[in-house]
Amino acid sequence: QVQLVESGGGLVQAGGSLRLSCAASGRTFSSSAMGWFRQAPGKEREFVAAVNWSGSSTYYADSVKGRFTISRDNAKNTVYLQMNSLKPEDTAVYYCAARKAIGVANMPHEYDYWGQGTQVTVSS
Repeated sequence: QVQLVESGGGLVQAGGSLRLSCAASGRTFSSSAMGWFRQAPGKEREFVAAVNWSGSSTYYADSVKGRFTISRDNAKNTVYLQMNSLKPEDTAVYYCAARKAIGVANMPHEYDYWGQGTQVTVSS
């Protein structure tokens, strides 16, 4: 069992930056690929970024490529999402997710555990 707790969301102006953190409990964190998803009001949950078990491989949605960076610290059981050059269309609830697998994935059904989400609001 893995429990995930996100933090770091908030209100920021367009062009600003935020760093989200996701703290994981459970002994399997270091063998789990991790992902970030987001969901805006009235829209489906969409993939943002993923990182494999070791941090050596990452995968991004086209909409955030070059602006967002996913990373992990297995010693701290934490995964991060650094978000730069934020746009109003990045406004959403951001969710951290964990897989029972080591490789990256971009579909929600491929993830087994989810956090409660953290709100990110980007004002224009």
